[in-house]
Amino acid sequence: MDDGELLARRFEEHRGRLRAVAYRMLGSVSEADDAVQEAWLRLSRADTSDVENLGAWLTTVVGRLCLNALRSRDNRREDPLEVHMPDPIISLDGKAADPEHEALLADSVGLALLVVLETLTPAERLAFVLHDMFAVPFDEIAPLIERTPAATRQLASRARRRVQGQAPVPDSDLTRQRDVVNAFFAAARDGDFDALVAVLDPDVVLRSDGGTARARHTVTFHGARTVAAQAVTFGRLSPFARPALINGAAGVVVAAGGRPLSVMGFVVTDGKVTAIDVIADPDRLNQFDLGPLDDLDA
Repeated sequence: MDDGELLARRFEEHRGRLRAVAYRMLGSVSEADDAVQEAWLRLSRADTSDVENLGAWLTTVVGRLCLNALRSRDNRREDPLEVHMPDPIISLDGKAADPEHEALLADSVGLALLVVLETLTPAERLAFVLHDMFAVPFDEIAPLIERTPAATRQLASRARRRVQGQAPVPDSDLTRQRDVVNAFFAAARDGDFDALVAVLDPDVVLRSDGGTARARHTVTFHGARTVAAQAVTFGRLSPFARPALINGAAGVVVAAGGRPLSVMGFVVTDGKVTAIDVIADPDRLNQFDLGPLDDLDA
């Protein structure tokens, strides 16, 4: 085995972790793959003979690439308050999940958590993701954002408070999650407003991304009664909803005529729906690997 093959093998040992880092940083599977590929190109051109910890070196490279991508994204965004809905990892119930996608969810990073990460500054996100999710020391993160380790610690702490306040932790029992989601759709189908309110947490948040073709790209609603009023309109979708796992939690894929209409992720905490994240952007839906959808509206 020559040096190039050995280097490639060593890189492959770290690919899964690097993709997981990049997915949490960017909320996009394709952009995460691009960052990992660029990290490989940089590794193949670099002299790493004196690198003692290749995994740490690669994590730093991917972190810097993702930081630059986030900063570029912020510069391009017309509305700085616009929430970018991340790419979901979707597994239709009964269908084996893509092993590579399973690896992205090794730490059960829910869709709602990714949405909250999108509200952080690039530096906050880097500090939180690398330290809290991947145990990278602050003194290794600090040079990436040109801060002191103490200032980097403060950024991660600020991000942690926001995550804890806005990203509820889902119940661990998937069967219980599914029961609550089914109760939500049953109430919506029947137009039972009180039953909807009963299954929703008082502080529930509903976020919907309809894409640039819609008048409003991202719409957010807060509170059980407000969300219940919106959810009544979901009743007509009930016959077309198929159970799915969305980032490892109970959700649905809605499709008709073999065409995806929306992906809905739910967070169920203490038996109540605390968050609903909907992607209804036709362009993005067509990019998701959902497999054959002809039978969803049968």
